[in-house]
Amino acid sequence: MRRKVRIVERDRLYGLNPVLEALRAGRPFERIYISREKRGTNIRETLSLANSRGIEVRFTPKDIINKIASGVSHQGIIAIVAAKPYSTLEDVLRIAKEKGEKPLLILLDGIEDPRNLGALIRVAEVGGVHGIILSERHSVGLTETVAKTSAGALDYMPVVKSKNLKHTISELKKEGIWVIGADNSAEKNIFDMDLDIPLALVIGSEGRGIKRVIAENCDLLLSIPMLGKTTSLNVSVSAGIIIYEALRQKRGNEKVKKDIDIINGFFIK
Repeated sequence: MRRKVRIVERDRLYGLNPVLEALRAGRPFERIYISREKRGTNIRETLSLANSRGIEVRFTPKDIINKIASGVSHQGIIAIVAAKPYSTLEDVLRIAKEKGEKPLLILLDGIEDPRNLGALIRVAEVGGVHGIILSERHSVGLTETVAKTSAGALDYMPVVKSKNLKHTISELKKEGIWVIGADNSAEKNIFDMDLDIPLALVIGSEGRGIKRVIAENCDLLLSIPMLGKTTSLNVSVSAGIIIYEALRQKRGNEKVKKDIDIINGFFIK
């Protein structure tokens, strides 16, 4: 029985030439899987282009490649392409500065469900978040499922891919940004903290939460009050609650400042 031959399947490219041409054209990639047995000039060019653009390459046993391909002819190479190009941390910080706003960022530590990521991007975009930062390892990328679930929000939300989330946290702190982790075991909850600050909110994976090494590098850990019998929330719901508490505090402070300006103006007159 002949194997199916397809060059593109949603967010995947199969075969050496399609992958190489997409790299040459500058198409955004998530990662590339290459069979450990592959050799040749084109493979060397593929590796060179991927390295120059910071694209992750995984050398994988052939049986794993076959499993990923699910019967599609692949020539020992499969690429997962992204729905849009990634931004840089500098891009995101510049957006907040140009708007004259305190940075509000979301750092995601190992979110693996594309629908959760898509929903989170949607709530972040409508909540005024300036950018989302994904860990490169153990995290879903900007797949077509993510784009679809975001209902168009991905087009407006800058997303950064971090090779080292701990290092990224360090860079944010240098910029005067508070890094706060969402952790159900934290003694303080989100209503105990002034969130009208330059803020990077860290949210962990659906099952494991924030990794210990990441939690230890946060300035503070905060919980969301749980009044029912269930003990956890979907990551997009958790993000939405905290984002809108930060937004509520910001709007409240702006109103107070406006009222004070009005009163001062009255007495000055």
